[in-house]
Amino acid sequence: MKILLADDDRSLRRVLQFKLEQNGYQVTAVKDGASALDALRTNKFDLLLSDIKMPGMDGLELLERAKSQQPGLKVILITAYAAVNQAVQAVKLGAFDYITKPFEDEELLMTIEKALEFKKLESENIKLRKKLQQESKAPKLIGVSQAFKKMLSIIDKIAETDATVLITGESGTGKELVAKTLHYKSGRSTADFIAINCAAIPKDLLESELFGHIRGSFTGAVKDKNGKFELANGGTLFLDEVGEMAGDLQAKLLRALQERVIEPIGAERPVEVDLRIIAATNANLQERVLDGSFREDLFYRLNVIPVRIPSLLERKEDIPLLVQEFIRKSSPKIEIIVSPKLMDKLLKYSWPGNVRELENLVERMIVLRRGKTLTPKDLPEDFGTFDPRRDMAVQKDVPEHVTFREAEVSLVRDALERCGWNRTKAAKYLNVPRHVLIYRMKKHSIEEPESSGD
Repeated sequence: MKILLADDDRSLRRVLQFKLEQNGYQVTAVKDGASALDALRTNKFDLLLSDIKMPGMDGLELLERAKSQQPGLKVILITAYAAVNQAVQAVKLGAFDYITKPFEDEELLMTIEKALEFKKLESENIKLRKKLQQESKAPKLIGVSQAFKKMLSIIDKIAETDATVLITGESGTGKELVAKTLHYKSGRSTADFIAINCAAIPKDLLESELFGHIRGSFTGAVKDKNGKFELANGGTLFLDEVGEMAGDLQAKLLRALQERVIEPIGAERPVEVDLRIIAATNANLQERVLDGSFREDLFYRLNVIPVRIPSLLERKEDIPLLVQEFIRKSSPKIEIIVSPKLMDKLLKYSWPGNVRELENLVERMIVLRRGKTLTPKDLPEDFGTFDPRRDMAVQKDVPEHVTFREAEVSLVRDALERCGWNRTKAAKYLNVPRHVLIYRMKKHSIEEPESSGD
């Protein structure tokens, strides 16, 4: 703890400094109020111990000016018995306490200890209030299903840590909401949460977006730019769709995770960063490691704490709660009721677009509703016509109950047949790199009936 001691009596000042330092305090001793203010401008102190009677600026004026410079500063004034009225006035002006001469060492030390303990409690209360305020910003994660509760219990356990998290789950399950919840429940909640979608930014620009660049480092770099890593310093960086990152950037990301340093494009020296990394993907990274499109060492660095978000199909018990929440958001002033028949239809649907699809549907029904009760008539005409899960089960050559391997073989073979066994066209049709398609063909022993002339 750092104490600033102001007293014009040189011998008393030296004695007090010695005794306080003997008790473990860091003491800066000055001879008057002006010197005390100079010290306050350049250093942070926990407590000011000052005589009231000093030439020039007295203790009362110093008290007011010191509190304006460092509002959280605790002040104890030293006074003669005859000037107790002044000391009482000082307490009214914001001093923590006063002590009258002559005083015992124990009395002084006890008063200082009380002041510093009070300051500590104040600081803890401020931190707690800030934390509660930040937690109130966290998005609402709604659900009572077992699968959802299991995920929430993992979030509660890991939120306060700085461990790297890999969030997996189907598209539309709410991966960014989970990432934000982890951030706002953590000790980094007062700093920034920065998100970037690695699939939405062209490869040539992604490196600059992540790590920043120096002016003139490439054509178009007209000024220095901080990347997302530096913008998230002290807080949390969320890397969405991390599985789409190119191989050379994967190597840079691995270094940033291992060493907590980044290299902006064109920079001469690395930049240290202190942040938490949360990544997310709807791809199977383990399979991408096997086919060589994702680095194995990076996968293990990201997958320190895996959090899987269940699909809406796995948590159908949560649909009524989610519907009510989305109705409240879309129509906060009008009470909207959902008919049992409509809810039955919603519960029977497989929700390939997950929570995002459900929210969009509810918003659409609210906007186009026919009354205050939503019924099946409020469903759009195309509701349920596109269902990949159902369509996959009934497509030709695929039995109703299908294994993942059988479905993948059928999908790859169908794409190749559609494209005349031209692997380049088939890869484009499936929206995957050509080498991934070739890997799948080898994995499942899928051979073209004759040379395709690819």
